Amino acid sequence: MQSETNLALGTASRLRAKLKSSLKEWLAAGLGFVYPEVCQICSHEHATAAEGFVCVVCWQKVRFIKPPFCDRCGLPFAGEITTRFECENCREMELHFRAARSAVSAGELLLHVIHRYKYQRALWFEPFLADLLIRAAAPVLVREPCDLLVPVPLHPAKRREREFNQAGRLAHCLSRATKIPVNTRLLQRVEPTRTQTLLTRQERAENVRHAFALRPGAKLAGARVVLLDDVFTTGATTSACARILLSAGADDVCVWTVARGL
Repeated sequence: MQSETNLALGTASRLRAKLKSSLKEWLAAGLGFVYPEVCQICSHEHATAAEGFVCVVCWQKVRFIKPPFCDRCGLPFAGEITTRFECENCREMELHFRAARSAVSAGELLLHVIHRYKYQRALWFEPFLADLLIRAAAPVLVREPCDLLVPVPLHPAKRREREFNQAGRLAHCLSRATKIPVNTRLLQRVEPTRTQTLLTRQERAENVRHAFALRPGAKLAGARVVLLDDVFTTGATTSACARILLSAGADDVCVWTVARGL
């Protein structure tokens, strides 16, 4: 009887796997019909769904951030700097995270892609953005193990408007690559803040000062946390989140983003 049950469970599992595979093939075929295999940035070169519809030519315009950069926020600097240093922004702001790093510079191409991804539901760009993040962050997180990936949350109203949280989706992509679990139940955004885009450094900090809170019952005794977001500019948003996580008992908070505003 037990062997028959195991056989039935095994058959059902294989059928589910076959159905899932077929569904992926149908979805890929449908996506290819709606979006031909052409780069969705330049509209000229060949690019596939697996590549996020970004061609090799556009890929080569991406600039990964390499040293030297600010030891605190990761802002890149040109030239030769052999000692550790903090930039002017970090010296003037009270930042609560230990360090922030970004995969690439937020040039025109990257900002265009991220804008379409966030505000126009251009989810086909996700493999491209996730690849950038994973290439840069995964090797570092292997050397400096952490316990949790925590995406910066959206306010519920904005979440309903966009229908997804880009930071959460990218965090899950990084989690699959690193096996570090994602926790979306620690932080909540309790104030619908203005967009940070046109605000000064001081205005950004004030805008998000009381925007985040810990969810009831959440605890982080000694946890090492990595905050995830799409773009890092002054660090006001991630610093506000880090302050809440440290107050909940986190031992260390660092930040990773796809792009770094310059």
